[in-house]
Amino acid sequence: MRLWGTPEGSALDPAFERLNASLPFDRRLYPQDIRGSIAWARALARAGLLTPEECHAIVAGLEAVKAELDAEAFIFQPTDEDIHTAIERRLRERIGPIAGKLHTGRSRNDQVATDLRLFLMETWPRLDQGLRELEEALAAQAEAHLDLLMPGYTHLQRAQPIRYAHWCLAHAWAFERDRARLRDAYPRLATLPLGSSALSGTPFPVDREALARELGFLSISPNSLDAVSDRDFVAEFLFIAAMIGIHLSRLAEDLILFASAEFGFVALDPAYTTGSSLMPQKRNPDALELARAKAGRLVGHLMGFLLVLKGLPSGYNKDLQEDKEPVFDAVDTLEALLTVLPGLVRTMRPRPERMRSALEEAMLATELADYLVRKGVPFREAHRAVSGLVEESLRGGTPLSALPLEIMRRYHPAFDADVYAALDPEAAVERRAIPGGTARAAVEAQIQALRARLKA
Repeated sequence: MRLWGTPEGSALDPAFERLNASLPFDRRLYPQDIRGSIAWARALARAGLLTPEECHAIVAGLEAVKAELDAEAFIFQPTDEDIHTAIERRLRERIGPIAGKLHTGRSRNDQVATDLRLFLMETWPRLDQGLRELEEALAAQAEAHLDLLMPGYTHLQRAQPIRYAHWCLAHAWAFERDRARLRDAYPRLATLPLGSSALSGTPFPVDREALARELGFLSISPNSLDAVSDRDFVAEFLFIAAMIGIHLSRLAEDLILFASAEFGFVALDPAYTTGSSLMPQKRNPDALELARAKAGRLVGHLMGFLLVLKGLPSGYNKDLQEDKEPVFDAVDTLEALLTVLPGLVRTMRPRPERMRSALEEAMLATELADYLVRKGVPFREAHRAVSGLVEESLRGGTPLSALPLEIMRRYHPAFDADVYAALDPEAAVERRAIPGGTARAAVEAQIQALRARLKA
């Protein structure tokens, strides 16, 4: 007998029964479901709907059911549609008809919403820790190689010299924004729907504030109809997961390029690469390629679930059963990536000689324009003059620093003998000393600011 049916009810079509069942995936919510049910039993006892003895029996029974599930000794039955009905069925088998009192004033609608929120509330600290470890690995790379210069890129073309540490921190700050999104979203996630019942609220005097405190929620939902259908927290989590995935993918793409023979800027530890089944000389950055690929998976979960929500009428609808699989897969995907990538970043080795050899002098053309600006020349005029100089350099195959002063003065009379001092990558980097810039002091300040965030 199903919890929602009668013995005389007609049998379900087997194909529909398989489609309707959520047990194959929602069974992983059993710790949260039992935790919520124990709190609900205590709330019913405080409201006078259970005697102390009944409450004790239900709580002890639920703990025994959890022990069975923990030990993988729980035997599921064909009538178990989902983890909620499976647990209640087993509780009734253990303690008898008293188990039927547990569902007083509660619906699976507010029950499952509570369970999924609890699951994500427990996930939040693990994701935060994974991001923190990745940021710390990037910060450690920055600190260890503070004076290493490399080309900075725009449009994947060599642009201006920057510090390798500055590049590391650029990615670290993206992950710090992800941590900030987790912090910002948590109060909205930690809103208790339990007590909303099917849609109109429980008719019994349950202390929802006490329930929230016992389960670790920060607030209670203000509207029962909204509470049972609200999956904003799922969509928000999937957005955060997608952004983390995108940031991981961008880091991975940079490192895939930088580890290639064409760039050779970094060497990856063999522990994070694989060999070729055919070519003995190859090491493949598979960990990074998988990180890049899984961003698409995470974005897909977000887009798919938003389309589930679009156009739903108010109240609970069975469509919302589609919330769990993307959440579970997104959590598993992120935790797998955030377990691997901090170690990859910690152990990678920059190759200073390759970075320095890529610092071609043409990257300092902007320094010449800035030199003229300091002489009082309008930037647009300076830009045109230096563009001509660059063309002259390319035509003759002569580096900018080797062009005679008289040739430079043909393009602008403000060029003087001190212009050659501008054509130094170290000096160019040090001139970017504003907050957020790539000068040594500015990068050290970034590291300190990031360390302060990570400590907070």
